[in-house]
Amino acid sequence: MIPLSSRPSSMSSTYRSDLLRLRWAEFWHNGLLGALRGDGLHASSAERHPASVFGRPSLRLSCRLTGLVLLNAALFLLATLIQSGGVIPAAAWRSVGMTLPIVVGCNLAAFLATGRLRKLPLGGSFVEVAALVEVATLGAVGLLILGLLFNVGGSLSFPIIVTNWVLTALAFVGFQVSSRLIQERYAPMLGRKVLERVLVVGATEDTAAVIRVIHQEQRFGLKVVGIIDPDHSALGRLVAGVEVVGSLDEVGRLAIIHRIASVVIPSANVSNGGSSPLVNRCREAGLLVRSIPRLESLIQGKVAVRPRDVDPTELLCREPVDINGESIGELLRGGVVLVTGAAGSIGSEICRQILTFSPRRIILVDVSENGLFFLERELRDLDKSDAEVIPFPASITDITRLRAAFDRYLPTVVFHAAAHKHVPMMEAHPGEAVKNNVFGTKAVVDEAIRAKVKSFVLISTDKAVRPTSVMGACKRLAEIYTSTMSRTTSTRLVAVRFGNVIGSAGSVVPIFKQQIQAGGPLTITHPEMTRYFMSIPEAARLVLQAGAIAKSGEIFLLEMGKPVKISNLARNLIRLSGLEEGRDIEIVYTGIRPGEKLHEDLCEADEESVPTDHPKIVRLCHTSTSLADLRQNLDRLARSTDAPSETIIRLLSEIVPGYQPQGCEIQRPLKIAGSTARQRAVAPVAASSL
Repeated sequence: MIPLSSRPSSMSSTYRSDLLRLRWAEFWHNGLLGALRGDGLHASSAERHPASVFGRPSLRLSCRLTGLVLLNAALFLLATLIQSGGVIPAAAWRSVGMTLPIVVGCNLAAFLATGRLRKLPLGGSFVEVAALVEVATLGAVGLLILGLLFNVGGSLSFPIIVTNWVLTALAFVGFQVSSRLIQERYAPMLGRKVLERVLVVGATEDTAAVIRVIHQEQRFGLKVVGIIDPDHSALGRLVAGVEVVGSLDEVGRLAIIHRIASVVIPSANVSNGGSSPLVNRCREAGLLVRSIPRLESLIQGKVAVRPRDVDPTELLCREPVDINGESIGELLRGGVVLVTGAAGSIGSEICRQILTFSPRRIILVDVSENGLFFLERELRDLDKSDAEVIPFPASITDITRLRAAFDRYLPTVVFHAAAHKHVPMMEAHPGEAVKNNVFGTKAVVDEAIRAKVKSFVLISTDKAVRPTSVMGACKRLAEIYTSTMSRTTSTRLVAVRFGNVIGSAGSVVPIFKQQIQAGGPLTITHPEMTRYFMSIPEAARLVLQAGAIAKSGEIFLLEMGKPVKISNLARNLIRLSGLEEGRDIEIVYTGIRPGEKLHEDLCEADEESVPTDHPKIVRLCHTSTSLADLRQNLDRLARSTDAPSETIIRLLSEIVPGYQPQGCEIQRPLKIAGSTARQRAVAPVAASSL
């Protein structure tokens, strides 16, 4: 079977051999066979001597040599016959017999000189046909030189040499074309093996290369019967002799009409986020999906014998959200930006994107000294704006150290990404969650206000909505403090509420990918669990955009589409990795962990969504909290950070609205743009009108 759908669980020798042969076939068909034989690449002995793949090299070489001798002899006699008017005079036969070994020897010398005797091309491509015509031309030139030097005579006259060259070139071209025609068209009809009928995605050059490989390598057992392409104008177009039969939306109908068993997806033919909807349609139609790497990856030898490394954005099932760069530029250009949690997944991406807007200085605050070291090196390599990159190792709970950063560098914008985020771990250590996520945030907010920072953006989470975990409750309290303090200062204090950031360190996708690399199983807590997802770049863009459009006191949400079942996410990741659930890898359900919810919400009951100037971002308006009451509650909480876990959790449940420990969910109606239906809780991010 062709290694388009990988079978890497056992990493068998058959799989490795098939992968090698696929790459070898691509080089062969593109006239690059010499590269695998040592011309710039380190090739194996089997690649340096392809004949050894098909049989004993000496026997193959002898047969090839005999065939070329007979062919050249026959062609020379035919050329002589043509130039003699159809009859070779009896007196001329002796001269012809003496000249024949010279002609054959000269042509064989041309094959040897070009290296084509051992590397005889058989693919039928233009490059390979041209190579054989070059051999025929070299042989003809050699005969002309011999004729002039040794005055061979009439049996090797110029007209005979030219005729012989034309016949030789035509014979080589005819051999190439006919061998390819037989191999691709008629050999499958004569074979006993029933070929699997497949569709290929995309009417591109990559598709043409894939089709040629599939048809020329019959051991793969596949037959391409059609191409599907998102461009409706491509309908009826021929690519490598195969017709574009429909669009991606018609894959189910086309599968029935053409009796399709599987769909081949060259990864170069789908954009980020574009393959998952197609995979879902194929699954609904009962089709196997085969994903193959880019052609340039094959040529450059970048394909490894392991499951395909899936880009997390392929799992979003939607197109990435863009931003308004002009408004962000006005906020950041020429300013001093401080980022807490800078060495984390989101914090580091925020820093990368900030640099594109030419700030004067960027301050990297993080407790991880090692993370800051590598981030600083990366940013200095990326930066083309001459911005000053300053690593500042500090904990956000160290108020003295934090104040030193604000006083020394006078930031104009602060992005607060530092937080403890792992739900089960914070359930076991609630005091640390309170210290970092509540009082760490309070310290950064207070310093931003004291330093008269222009804008402050808090990164929050959808787990803060009707929280059932300590982590979510602490984040909700951080939101409340940020919003409440916004009424006391000219500093614009806002929060950004995220869903799960797909691909971030410690999140579900990297864990799944590690489990796939280890051969499984993939562990999921509950088959019905759902989450909202966004990519790391999207999360960073939303943070920057929120800082640009913020007034003060708001919470911003990104339109993240519909919530995704974690079980479906796992199955899509398995398929996109080239594996099959149940055959190559298993999914195991382990049970909901402490603090987790089956489904996340995006809005509190007292929050109302309002559109913004950005079509994919909404603003949440909410009721205010008494500053005096909030400070009193925070004082109570500060005195209890080292108390037993039960005491801290009980106190949080008294302070944080809606916090229900132990995973208890309360069914409440939500007020969103005039609606009271609970199911409309996802409306602000799912509505197409935003």
